[in-house]
Amino acid sequence: MKANSPYKHSGKGVFNTLVQSGTTKPPKTPILLIGTGSELGSETSSKGRTKRKLITNSMIISLVDVAKELNQHEAVKQYWNTFHCQNSVVSSNGKVYGKYCKNRICTVCNANRKADVINRYLPELKNWNDAQFVTITIKSCKEGLLPYYIKGMLRTFRLIHERQKKRNQRGTGLKLVGIRSLECNFNAKARTYNPHYHIIVKTKEMAELLVTEWLKTIKTKKIKHVTHKAQKIIPITNHEKVLIEIIKYGSKIFTEPDIKKAKKGDRKIYAKALHNILQAMSGQRIFERFGFNLPKSDEKIASTITLTDNYEHWTFKTDQGNWINDKTKRPLTGYVAPFELLELLAFRIDKNSS
Repeated sequence: MKANSPYKHSGKGVFNTLVQSGTTKPPKTPILLIGTGSELGSETSSKGRTKRKLITNSMIISLVDVAKELNQHEAVKQYWNTFHCQNSVVSSNGKVYGKYCKNRICTVCNANRKADVINRYLPELKNWNDAQFVTITIKSCKEGLLPYYIKGMLRTFRLIHERQKKRNQRGTGLKLVGIRSLECNFNAKARTYNPHYHIIVKTKEMAELLVTEWLKTIKTKKIKHVTHKAQKIIPITNHEKVLIEIIKYGSKIFTEPDIKKAKKGDRKIYAKALHNILQAMSGQRIFERFGFNLPKSDEKIASTITLTDNYEHWTFKTDQGNWINDKTKRPLTGYVAPFELLELLAFRIDKNSS
């Protein structure tokens, strides 16, 4: 990249090598750091970041293989983009700078997204004294129906929300207020997918209305496999815990062959099923608020600093499970992956089951 060229900010921090001028060469090539960077933080947080990066890289390799076999070239590009997320980083003064991919499958970016959502939404949710945790779903389906079912669920939810909004404006109905997240599980034994919504609504009355309207409306969309007992309403006592539950990534990465009977050693990563879920959700809003607005926050302008000496380069090595210093070859964090995780990532990624 040329010196002084425009650089699009796409994460908490990115770095760019500057062209040197003059005849006197400094000890290191000056670099421009853009953004606030990520705090190295405590040993626990740094180990957590390393674990997430190891899991992501290991999954991505298998997802690339699945997408290649299906000749889905755009998916291959997106997966490689995630693989390179935070692969090369610079550390300086207790912070790490690197480019973020912001893709849904990236566990590193999802951790950042979770923190951001909690900071923005939790103050509002704490004012909802009668908040309810609602799960609305349909009967599980086979792979071929998954995209159709997900689109049908999205249309149904929007229809319910807009209908109640109009009724409220006419003084004949209750306006729905809450946040929702779309999730999908894969049952490896039955080879079926279960798309569902996790929702926080402001009151119990809203929760009961939402379930009633869901059962009534979803059947008109030719998705008839829906029962009342599969829908859940639970009062919320811990707003932060439930918020974390609904903002997590939209699929379960680790899936058991038989959810009810599985042992810990039976856990697998079903790469092809995960790819199918990603493709079915592509272009759809997975997390969304409805019926209310958050206070406007001040737009942050990325800061920049130029370093000439006090920094180090690191590259993530999947086979070593850590960022390794380009010169000294020492690891960035003290994380050592447990045997169970290494065995899972090395031998229990299934690229065929779907």
